Amino acid sequence: MTEIFRNLPKVRYEGADSKNPLSFKFYDPDRVILGKKMSEHLPFAMAWWHALGNAGKDIFGDSTADKAFGAAETGTMEHAKAKVDAGFEFMQKLGIRYFCFHDIDLVPEADTLEETNARLDEITDYMLEKMKETGIRNLWGTANMFFNPRFMNGAGSSNSVDVFCHAAAQIKKALDCTVKLGGRGYVFWGGREGYETLLNTDVRFEQENIAALMRMAVKYGRSIGFKGNFYIEPKPKEPMKHQYDYDAATAIGFIRQYGLSKDFKLNVESNHATLAGHTFQHDLRIAGMNGMLGSVDINQGDLLLGWDTDEFPYDVYESTMCMYEILKAGGLSGGLNFDAKNRRPSYTPEDMFHAFILGMDSFALGLIKAAAIIEDGRIDTFVKDRYASYQTTGIGRKIRAGEATLEECAAIAVGNGNAPLPGSGRQEYLESVINQVFFK
Repeated sequence: MTEIFRNLPKVRYEGADSKNPLSFKFYDPDRVILGKKMSEHLPFAMAWWHALGNAGKDIFGDSTADKAFGAAETGTMEHAKAKVDAGFEFMQKLGIRYFCFHDIDLVPEADTLEETNARLDEITDYMLEKMKETGIRNLWGTANMFFNPRFMNGAGSSNSVDVFCHAAAQIKKALDCTVKLGGRGYVFWGGREGYETLLNTDVRFEQENIAALMRMAVKYGRSIGFKGNFYIEPKPKEPMKHQYDYDAATAIGFIRQYGLSKDFKLNVESNHATLAGHTFQHDLRIAGMNGMLGSVDINQGDLLLGWDTDEFPYDVYESTMCMYEILKAGGLSGGLNFDAKNRRPSYTPEDMFHAFILGMDSFALGLIKAAAIIEDGRIDTFVKDRYASYQTTGIGRKIRAGEATLEECAAIAVGNGNAPLPGSGRQEYLESVINQVFFK
């Protein structure tokens, strides 16, 4: 087979002092952190749609990158196979063990479902050969139910039963492909599951239909042997003005309301959390404390822009607090998917490598520093001590055990007179601890 990324070598760990741009400075897959290899803590995945499909086109300008990968014409099955060749070579050279896909990332959508499904059968057969050769695995699959105009009003939330059924057919086939490729998860991203105006929307009706579609997917997936988690990926807006899975808390409420807790967790994305007005750390904490932290899309937004920019992560403070939450939650059932794309002026094959090296090193350094924060212990000790009165007083223990009454608490308050100020939160001190851990 012809090498696609010619003159671009396999990327290796060379350490923080290396000046080689095609080397890892911090990602050392065999380094042991908190009892596990770095590669186990960081199950990186390549997003098929961005890495192999995004050529830099935006609403103001045409493509800048060549993502034909040697195919004579894009949007063909020849091109689909060229992307497979490119993707597996790329992952091998970077040491990435997983990939994620939408159905129509893999093949061009045909005029009929039957033909599209036949194309998916052909390309997944080809992918299976590559997977057996390389040992690379599928992290999760999903169906693109937002790009085609038929989904202008959503998929499960559509006002049209014909669109709902089409969405069901796509999910069925995407699940078939995910199981065929040994996927560890299946994601629902409700890209257009929301509304533009409440004047024409029955919110209860639409949310009940989304839940019904998810239940159908679970029933079918389990019937064909899918043993992984289903994931909901929260996002507040864009492309719809309001999307139903607004943030982690909203998605968890939806999961519980409609009886999906047994099968569903969350796929949390950094840039989506910030669009919801949260930090990435916040949505990870909410998911983790509810036992629903499943998989993570790692990217970075631009706080000066109000949309999903999907930049490769470089903010090590952010990646550190992400890995801190993941470590404290006990790790992931899924992985760390680079739902990120090169900036439009970074259009060469070398730029693809530089972007993934940046992201992988940023999260490797984040893992190292997160482990150091945990081993340092001052943050955890402070938080525990801050709530100590609930352990050191009788009424505190009764409150935590659910045994206290309102009358008891009121009597204690009367006996105390005016309540004293609570202990200082010492935010600035704690932030200085983080800096000390970073730079000592």
